[in-house]
Amino acid sequence: MGSHTNGVVSGDLAGSSNGGGGGGGGRGGGTATVDKEVDFANYFCTYAFLYHQKEMLSDRVRMDAYFNSIFQNKHHFQGKTVLDVGTGSGILAIWSAQAGARKVYAVEATKMSDHARTLVKANNLQDVVEVIEGSVEDIVLPEKVDVIISEWMGYFLLRESMFDSVICARDRWLKPTGVMYPSHARMWVAPIRSGLGDQKQQDYEGALDDWYSFLKETKTYYGVDMSVLTKPFSEEQKKYYLQTSLWSNLHPDQVIGTAAVVKNIDCSTATVDDIREVRSKFLSSIRGEGTRLCGFSGWFDVHFRGSTEDPAQQEIELTTAPSTYNGTHWGQQVFLFRPSVRVSEGDDLNVSFSMTRSKENHRLLEVEFSCEIRESTGQILPPIKNKFYIE
Repeated sequence: MGSHTNGVVSGDLAGSSNGGGGGGGGRGGGTATVDKEVDFANYFCTYAFLYHQKEMLSDRVRMDAYFNSIFQNKHHFQGKTVLDVGTGSGILAIWSAQAGARKVYAVEATKMSDHARTLVKANNLQDVVEVIEGSVEDIVLPEKVDVIISEWMGYFLLRESMFDSVICARDRWLKPTGVMYPSHARMWVAPIRSGLGDQKQQDYEGALDDWYSFLKETKTYYGVDMSVLTKPFSEEQKKYYLQTSLWSNLHPDQVIGTAAVVKNIDCSTATVDDIREVRSKFLSSIRGEGTRLCGFSGWFDVHFRGSTEDPAQQEIELTTAPSTYNGTHWGQQVFLFRPSVRVSEGDDLNVSFSMTRSKENHRLLEVEFSCEIRESTGQILPPIKNKFYIE
C-alpha cells in the first residue's frame, strides 16, 4: 500500500486494510490498544474512495502477480473456502470465485464494501462471494477457511501494520492445512547514489530562509518577536525534509553495492512480535569507481509458494526492486545521508539497521542506520549514523 505522495496512505490491491490494527491473538501475539475511531479517521477513511482504488488497481505489476498466483494455482481455490482480508473493490474475492472457490468471505472495514457488493453482483458471483463490512478482529465467520488472501503490504513492506490483522485472521480462521496468499515476504536494503539529497537540502534551507523573512515581517508589522520559535521550527523542517524517507522509483544503476535481505517472513507462522521490530547487520561491497554513497534504499518482495504440504504448482513473485521498467506504486523507500560520502570499487560497508514502530502512531515507522566504511586500502572511516521516519 502507499501512494506516490510521501505521507499519504493508499489502498491495497483489494482495497484497504481490514480494520482494527489491534494485532492478532493466539500465536500472533498482541499489540498496544489502539483507539479504533482515531485509527479509522487517520487511516481507513482514505480507502473509501474509488479514485484511490483506481490508483492501486492500475499497478500492473501487482495486478499481474496476484492474477497469476490465483489462476496458475487453481488447485488452491477449486471447491475451497477463501477469506479476503481488506477486500476493497473486491477484485481478489472475484478472482478467487472465478478460480473455482466454493465460498469467499470478503472483509472490508470501510463503506467501500458497498461498491464491492455492487461489483460482485455485476459479475454474477453474489452466491459465492459474501462481502462483510467490519474489521477482521471483530467479524465472525461460520466456518474455517482453506485460503487467506490479502494485499497487506505497505511502503517498505511493514508501513501501515496491516499484516497484524492478517496474522489475526490467520490465527482465528485458517485451517491447519490452509495456505496464505502471499506465503512469504522479504525486506531488502542496498546502498545507493541519488541527487535527491541535494534537492532536499535546498528545500530545507529555503524553508529556513522563508522563516527568517516571516520573523522580520511579523516583528515589523505586528510588533511580535517570534524568534524564540526558530529552533523548534528548524527541527520540524529538518525532520520533514532531511529525516523523512522518500518515495522513489530508482533505476538499477543507482544501486551501487550488494543488496542484503534484512528480514524474512513466513506468513504462515510469523507473529506480531516478529515484525514489531526489525534488526539486521550486514555487509555490502561497493561496485563502480568514483561514485558517492548518498544513503540506502529499501524495498520488498513477496512470494506465492503455497505451503510445504500443499505447494504452489507455479510459484509467483511480486518484487518492488529498482527496475528499468514497470515500477510499482510502492517504488522504493530512500534514506538519504547528509553529506554524501565518496566511495570506490571494493570498499566494504558494515551496516547496522533497525526499524521500529512509531510510539505516536503504530502504523508509521522509525529507521536507524549505522554504517562503517572500510576502504579498499584498509582504512576505516568514522561511522555514519542517521535516523529516519517512514510517514
